Amino acid sequence: MKIFFTLLLALCFIAGAQAASLPAAVRHELKDAGIPLSAVAVEVVEAGKHTPLISVGAKRPMNPASTMKLLTTYAALDLLGPAYSWKTEAWTDGELKDGVLNGNLILKGYGDPKFTIEQFWLWLSELRSRGLREIRGDLILDRSYFELPEYDPAQFDDDPMRAYNVGPDALLLNFNTLRLRYLPDGVGLKVVSEPPLDGVTLDNQLLPNGEKVNCDYWDDQFSVQPNGDSVVLQGDYPMGCGEREQNLSVMPHTRYVGALFRAIWKELGGTLQGRDIVGTVGDTAQLFSTHRSEPLSNIIRDINKFSNNVMARQLFLTLGESLPAASDADLPPENIQPQSAVSAQPPSPANSERTGRMSIARSILAMQTWLASSRLHFPELVLENGAGLSRMERISAAHMAQLLQDASNHPLSAELKASLPILGVDGSARKRLRDSLAAGHAHFKTGTLEGVKTIAGYVKSKSGREWIVVFFINHPYARRGQDAQDTLIEWVQKR
Repeated sequence: MKIFFTLLLALCFIAGAQAASLPAAVRHELKDAGIPLSAVAVEVVEAGKHTPLISVGAKRPMNPASTMKLLTTYAALDLLGPAYSWKTEAWTDGELKDGVLNGNLILKGYGDPKFTIEQFWLWLSELRSRGLREIRGDLILDRSYFELPEYDPAQFDDDPMRAYNVGPDALLLNFNTLRLRYLPDGVGLKVVSEPPLDGVTLDNQLLPNGEKVNCDYWDDQFSVQPNGDSVVLQGDYPMGCGEREQNLSVMPHTRYVGALFRAIWKELGGTLQGRDIVGTVGDTAQLFSTHRSEPLSNIIRDINKFSNNVMARQLFLTLGESLPAASDADLPPENIQPQSAVSAQPPSPANSERTGRMSIARSILAMQTWLASSRLHFPELVLENGAGLSRMERISAAHMAQLLQDASNHPLSAELKASLPILGVDGSARKRLRDSLAAGHAHFKTGTLEGVKTIAGYVKSKSGREWIVVFFINHPYARRGQDAQDTLIEWVQKR
């Protein structure tokens, strides 16, 4: 009996050692990158199993970067369902007769994450076909469905015009971005902006530059700056880099929506006499038309495949719809920071959140409630916006793996997996391991911030087994850690 227990203890020690070690090739890549194991969290476990194959630092809270979108999109699938869609409403406040509205047109948003210019054009065309031609009042923009604090797009990295820094808005339109296309033409340069914005001009002062440059940084030699109703481009354009394009946010949401509405409305033969005003639907207004978004199953594909931050933030705010109206009384006050709201203590009663509008606090409560009902206990979890574009969001690698384990057993698991980038094929993982045997055999969400490099997802090994792999790096040299992550993926795929 004594020999039996000795052997049992030895086997347990060996199993524990195996679960706590990284393959030598992975450790070598980390060492070459100057990244210590203390800055790494790894969990590898077979789908449907409980004991991890590898577990290194997996219980420590880490910044997950964009892999946090897995939590948001999985929760949304379960709480809202794959067929869920967002609405945007057009209301008339005044008499509509013979195509003339003697009053205001009101656009009310409910947080559609992907209301593109193409969809907006079709919807406004429908308004015309319904008999609306001339608006003799104002265009009122109702953004009240989201209850949000003041947003500073420069706060994260002092680069406010980047598309990833666009803040959420109940009336988000075309991601609030302007696409600039740079078209070298012989010795000259043409710049085209899309979509058309009424009253906004493009002031192209760029000078063609024929010197050789590193085209990975093609836009470092010039600046794009809003100046009133103009967008001014100044500096040198590297002609050797050929045609390029960039998406920038150059104006506030309300100015953008108003300018785009006027441009399309004019194109469709309509007129608008009044101003653009932020307001709400009044008691005398009548519903005129409703636009419906793409279904949630399509939305999460864009969020995860292309790591769209503003879409993820819109979706995170929408999670609050899963709470009954009575839950408003359980929300924390507005002055409580988001990270403080994620705790084991019950939230304090709210003083102002009794309108049924969606807020960060409401979404955090919805997430807490969903995790508890799903028996997922993540005490270290810190949420700020659900997109991972954050310095404060935290989750452990072990709990990220547990989330993916839970998702793999969910009836909608196929929807979530299909939304993830395919290694070496598409999305944010299209350039990784393209020539490897692992290409096409893994669905991964990636994440990158300054000092953060993360992956989380599923690997199908050559033996036919499915593995959950989470690899977080939080270190100043994190960007150098991609080779270590790719080496682990290949190692798992060969099993």
